[in-house]
This record gives sequence, C-alpha cells and structure tokens, in this order.
Amino acid sequence: MVTADEGDHFVGSRPSPAGCNGVTVTCHYSRIGEVNGNLTGLLGAAGVTTAFDVAADSAPAIYVHGQPARAATRVRALEQAAARLKGQNLITGKTVRLTSYLADPVELKLLHMVTGDPKRTPSLVLFGNDNFWLASGKASCGSSCFTVPAGTDAWNHGDVSPQINTTWLGMAGPGVAHLGVDRTLWSDHTNIQPTMMALLGLHDDYAPDGRVLSEIFTPAALPPGMRGNRPALLALGRVYTQIEAPVGAFGLDTLKASTRALASRAPGDATYSRIEQQLRQLGNERDAIGGRMRALLLGAAFGGQPVDPGQAAGLIRQGEQLIGQAAALARAARAS
Repeated sequence: MVTADEGDHFVGSRPSPAGCNGVTVTCHYSRIGEVNGNLTGLLGAAGVTTAFDVAADSAPAIYVHGQPARAATRVRALEQAAARLKGQNLITGKTVRLTSYLADPVELKLLHMVTGDPKRTPSLVLFGNDNFWLASGKASCGSSCFTVPAGTDAWNHGDVSPQINTTWLGMAGPGVAHLGVDRTLWSDHTNIQPTMMALLGLHDDYAPDGRVLSEIFTPAALPPGMRGNRPALLALGRVYTQIEAPVGAFGLDTLKASTRALASRAPGDATYSRIEQQLRQLGNERDAIGGRMRALLLGAAFGGQPVDPGQAAGLIRQGEQLIGQAAALARAARAS
C-alpha cells in the first residue's frame, strides 16, 4: 500500500466515548456537519464591493466579474481582504482564521490548476480552514455569516490539509511485491495510472504526468528499461514527484510565498510584485527541469530506454536546488 490522491476530512464535534476508534469501539457525535460560511457577506463586511462568483468548497474558487487582470486594484483589494478573514466555528465556539493559503493564476499554474480554457481560470483560490464550507450568499449576513444546517455534509475534500491530502492506495496482483503497509512511499495521484499501465504491460496514447512506482514491483515485473540503474531511477522519480505534486515540497513552499504576496499591503504593491515575479521564474525553471525528468522516466518505463546515471544525477541536483530555492522564497516571504 502507498499513499496517493486526496481523501476526505470529517467535520463535527469530538467523538465519545474517549478512545473510540470506529472499528472495535463505536464512536458517537453530538453534532455532525461542517460550518457553512457566506463568503460574499464576509467579504462585503470587509469592504469588498466588487462583484464575483464563488465555486463553493472548503477551498473556494473566486471569479471576479469581467476577468480583470490579476494585479487589478479590485482584485488585489479582494485578495487582501480574503487573507484576513476570521469566523466563528459554531461547533467549537471558537473564532478562527478562515484562510490558510491564497493562490492567483501565477501560483495556480505552479500547482497545475490552470487548464487550456482561460475562462475556467479563477481570479484566486482561497484554501480555507477545512472545518468550513464557503459559498456565495447575500451581500449582508446580518447577525451571523455562519450556519450549521441539520443533516448536511460532514465530510470535506480537496483543500490543503494533511487529513485530506493523505489517503491510502492498495495494489495487489501479479508483479506487485508483498510489502504490506508502506508508510514511507510518498506518492501522488498522477502516479497511479502509469503504474497500472506498466504492471499490465500496456501503453497509452498519451504521455502521463506521473511516474511509475517501481518501488512496489517485483524485479521480474519491471519494464525492461527500468531494470538497470534502479537506484538512480528511484531517486529521480522521487525528486520529480516533489517538484510536480501540488502538495509536494515545491508546491507547498511556493503556495506559502503566494499567500504572503497576495496578502501584502506594501506601498506600491512592491512585495506582491517582487514575489510574483520570483514565483513565475521558479515556475519556468520547474517546467523545464520537470519536463526533462519526465522524458527520462517515461522513456525507461514505456520506451525501453535505461536511465543514464550521470544524466539522472544532474537532474536530481537541479531538482533539489529548485526545492531549496522555493523553501528560501517561502522563508523570505514570511519574514518580509
């Protein structure tokens, strides 16, 4: 078994009795349901008068009417207000921050959240507190912008949250090594399809974005191009995943920097402009390095082309340097 893909996160009061696990001891909850928030009303109360649509979620996508440029004044004012949103968790009674991270089209591209249709690209995505479901609503919320409707959902998905982003993938069958539960193999959902294709000895009519998880293969089941220089191939694949996966090291650190940029109120929007430019540069470097890594990994898996250790080592160094640059940018953004 390996971790992969996104999962769900339960929302509600603490379970009872203490120590229940839902397997041998049944858990009971006095209150079940996520807290619904009126994002339109919350931003209106913060002074935002710009018209926008919301794709409701615990990580809602916000579309400013007319699709203005990302640095437009009305977009920046909305982002700055969104960064400071707080609300009452009606389950716990505590006032908490609603916004964990913010991403505009620059960061969304780094996270692989921009498609070929420009109209589908949101002005920003608010990765929120995963106990809340944020949606559009009336411009004025009255006494409270939050509700817990009876009988509504008690699970959230998506977002940036370890409880959601960490799930389990089980693989069994011919060619799969008997490894039991492996909590050390860091994977991403894009790796599932190429891994299945390689196990089945099939080729697709398009190049996948992920890598084959050779760690779970028996030696005889590996595609011919993956049987030599296996340590180099494994190291290359692991670095590749960390720079390409949305919640890999590169994605999380650039998201931290993006959040600081969008929240900033520096004179002349200097902090925003500087960090956004650095993010664009990192994105270009990642795409170039990742593209070369991808070609080697897929060539070995599906083209019968063994990985050259020297070439792999050079790309690994470049990938690790890129991860270090993203981490440094996140630290510098936090300190600015």
